[in-house]
Amino acid sequence: MAIFTPEELEQDILNDLSEEIQELYEASEQTLIELELTPTDNELQRSLFRSVHTIKGDLGLVGFVPMIEVLQYLEDILDLLRKGEASYTSMLSDLVLKLMDRVTRFVTDCIKNGQAHYDKEGLDATIVVIKQIHAGNKSDHEQLLQKAINCLTHQENKGCSDVQGKQLELAKTGIPKDLSPDKQGDLLFFRELMRPIEKRAGYKEGRGDRLAILAFYINGLSEQPIAEEQLAVACYVHDFGMAFMPNHVVMKTDKLTNLEANLMRSHVYKSTRLLEHLSIWDEARKIVMQHHENLDGSGYPLGLKGDQICNGAKLLAILDRYDNLTNLPQENEQSLTPKQAVIALNQNYKGQLSGNWMRLFNQGMTQFLKQ
Repeated sequence: MAIFTPEELEQDILNDLSEEIQELYEASEQTLIELELTPTDNELQRSLFRSVHTIKGDLGLVGFVPMIEVLQYLEDILDLLRKGEASYTSMLSDLVLKLMDRVTRFVTDCIKNGQAHYDKEGLDATIVVIKQIHAGNKSDHEQLLQKAINCLTHQENKGCSDVQGKQLELAKTGIPKDLSPDKQGDLLFFRELMRPIEKRAGYKEGRGDRLAILAFYINGLSEQPIAEEQLAVACYVHDFGMAFMPNHVVMKTDKLTNLEANLMRSHVYKSTRLLEHLSIWDEARKIVMQHHENLDGSGYPLGLKGDQICNGAKLLAILDRYDNLTNLPQENEQSLTPKQAVIALNQNYKGQLSGNWMRLFNQGMTQFLKQ
């Protein structure tokens, strides 16, 4: 690891830099999410280019040299993209996000600690690879992008690994493999317990299975996956409290009154009490408690924001909404196709759902829907 110590700068300048880098990172993340759905949208491509170009310029102004060169070559790739000489792919998205994450951590360390440790060897190797990407070798872009990611993360050079193949390996059941007898017994019990409750709440049969299988699929795309058994339990029991809601409220299609809305929100507490004395499912209990929280603090029951919400709850919030959109009762004409539901999630919940998990969800669903 190399160490970079920046020149002394006024704290106001550093604070402004940190805020702008974070804003541009978040803007880039949102742009990448939208590009998963509309990869040929030239305005989105240009927006991504501008964000990276601005970050590079900001780092140049304060002399944060180590990250500038790699951003220059990333900018060159995005220039090819906006000119139609390269194609947007999930592989390109991964490279952009990984590099942007390195940059934000580098800036944060410089500001907080007065210096930053960074992986010079990995960055240099990545630069060597991405310099090879140009308009004349478009057929090699995916392989080179994968190689660049491998260099950046110090993985073995696998060439162009078949990420899509991984994405399409759906589980056959919502019960993870290789569980202890006690955990497997609990999961099977929760699965059976929820069937009549799901039916009473008006969900299509098999909701718990659908959510758990989809959760495993998206979770498998993450570099920091959630424990599958905890995720599975949360997928099955998060709506347990619906069993204690009045049926006329549960099935109501008109807007709920304030009293009815507060009653419905209380189902979260009732669901978590099912796991209250089962310590092996503490993480699942946390996911259940938080799955209606929103990143902007507009959710319930505690109004948590951002990193206060656990990863499992961030993922379940997406999948819960997706299933609600696509699997309403047969007679309900408001049900959407899977593609329509993915688009609706991206358009209607900006600022509420996790950008990182939405990106993985979009990647996975894009490939899944192709098949």
